[in-house]
Amino acid sequence: MKKWNYTLGIDVSKNTLDIHCSEINQHIQIQNGSEGFKHWLKWCKDHKIALEQSFIVMEHTGGYEYKLIQFCESKNLQYARIPGLAIKRSMGITRGKNDKVDAARIAQYGEEKHKILEPAKPLNKTTIALKELLGFRKRIVRELAGYKTTLKERKQMYPDLKSDVICKMLENRIKENTKLIAKLDTELMAITEANEAIKINFELLTSIRGIGMVNALMTIAYTENFVCFNNPRSYAVYVGVVPFDYSSGTSIRGRKKVSPIANKELKQELTQAARSAVQWDPELREYATRKMNNKCYNIVLNNVKFKLILRMFAVVKRKEKYVDNYTKAA
Repeated sequence: MKKWNYTLGIDVSKNTLDIHCSEINQHIQIQNGSEGFKHWLKWCKDHKIALEQSFIVMEHTGGYEYKLIQFCESKNLQYARIPGLAIKRSMGITRGKNDKVDAARIAQYGEEKHKILEPAKPLNKTTIALKELLGFRKRIVRELAGYKTTLKERKQMYPDLKSDVICKMLENRIKENTKLIAKLDTELMAITEANEAIKINFELLTSIRGIGMVNALMTIAYTENFVCFNNPRSYAVYVGVVPFDYSSGTSIRGRKKVSPIANKELKQELTQAARSAVQWDPELREYATRKMNNKCYNIVLNNVKFKLILRMFAVVKRKEKYVDNYTKAA
């Protein structure tokens, strides 16, 4: 494990970056952009901080840190993105909060955990593009569902309205969003077709019943095309479908339950895939029917999600499409 001479904690926000160096106990706030990065370089030079010998720890915000990451990669600087909850829980009981204090706490976290923290891998621009398009698509789909519901309710309440302005506006928005979703799907498939590795895994994943375009691309995007997760169980934990024990000594004997700390968007999409699989896949339908005898529907659906994850990782590992060879027992 490489020993870093400096640990820099960075609290990231939309417009500013608060940077704290643990070793010299100094703080600076800069703009989140190229002008701010120039100021940061000058500050490091003034304080004799060698960035090439520094480890940068930043909070994973989901987007605001991308400018900073691009700067770090252009300068070959080592960095790690840490979930905010991990940093918060490592601090124990704390009081007070502001950007300067948060930067110091992030630096402290990096200093304490430097032996186990691994530098992040370079950004994959293709998977970032997929994530952004999929996120925007999900927003449009939600809007479309809301418009359809509102239109249906209005027509039920006022069946005699033939030229209602609100109904016409809703119908126009429904048409616009439907066209926009189609354009997004075309762009997503264009990105998929342009990358041979992603295209191959996409075709493998969609050979599984229940896994459609959205679930396949979300899995590819959030696993960095199966690079970030090397086994299905670790990915299942990330998605939130693997239950954990809840017990202590002889007095606490809780039932197993999944952790609330999970990627809920992935889990939600996988729920739709599991419902489809139970309906159209004979093996999973028989499995779900059997399990329903002593388990509730949500637990059974969770088990089906895990089976789908196992299948996705299996087809990618074997480089073979899923083959349905299920035969019902006599």
